[in-house]
Amino acid sequence: MSTWIQYIVTGITMGSIYALIGLGYVTIYRTSHVVNMAQGSFVMIGAFFGFSFLKEIGLPYWASIIVSIIAVVIISVAMYLLVLKRIMKSSLVNMILATVGLSLLFESLILLKWGGYTKPTPSFTGDRLLSVGGVHVAVQSLWVVGLMVVIFVGLYFLGGRTRVGKQMTATATNPNAARISGISTQRMIILAFVISSAIGAIGGLAINSVIPLTYQSGAVWGLTGFVAAILGGWGSSGGAVIGGLVLGIIQSIFAGVLPAGWQDGIAFVILILLLYFRPQGLLGTTMTEGEM
Repeated sequence: MSTWIQYIVTGITMGSIYALIGLGYVTIYRTSHVVNMAQGSFVMIGAFFGFSFLKEIGLPYWASIIVSIIAVVIISVAMYLLVLKRIMKSSLVNMILATVGLSLLFESLILLKWGGYTKPTPSFTGDRLLSVGGVHVAVQSLWVVGLMVVIFVGLYFLGGRTRVGKQMTATATNPNAARISGISTQRMIILAFVISSAIGAIGGLAINSVIPLTYQSGAVWGLTGFVAAILGGWGSSGGAVIGGLVLGIIQSIFAGVLPAGWQDGIAFVILILLLYFRPQGLLGTTMTEGEM
């Protein structure tokens, strides 16, 4: 029994990262209808920047974390202003292809700068393990889950309880009407990119001490987070969290009974089955070309 509980605990940690990435997808899409397939790159870049600022430049630990998040945010805003803004009126397919291309560019730049090896960073509060009844939980895993919960709650209140959140929703629902009402739709879209990239960077910094990332990690984590967002119901923050946790637990259980390396394939098998049998996801929403 303790073995199965261990699988579930591990799955919750992995699922929390998937949920964070899924929340990043949802945040951008609900404001701009951009499907940002470079979201996983924010996770990867955040982790490598954290290593560089801490180990190579020598900044204090928490200062390196803050500066890394700011650097990733700057990159995401530049990505929007220089590339994505120019093709916002294009088709969904073109938008996805553009963000995939950006993701590949980021991978190449990371490979050139840091090479193909992992660059782990220390845990937030040490590498201690908590053991209860034969189940082991790293303290850093609790940080990962806690950050996911805090960010989800923050996004919930931002979207439903603040004027800015409602302006972001209005920007996605009817940008022309939003502009007529005096809302700066450009500013709202930039804000969405700021929030989503910060979420991705936080996820990368949190997980890099548990599962060190490589230059290829952005694509894998990004695609898995995308599956989580679809699994829960595209466009729903709650769906991204539920989808991420469900996917993480399923992957962890299968990883315990199947040969190593199969867990990533499980995510895409789930995606295929989901698109065939329940394309609207667990919470009943889906993405269509007509929403552009």
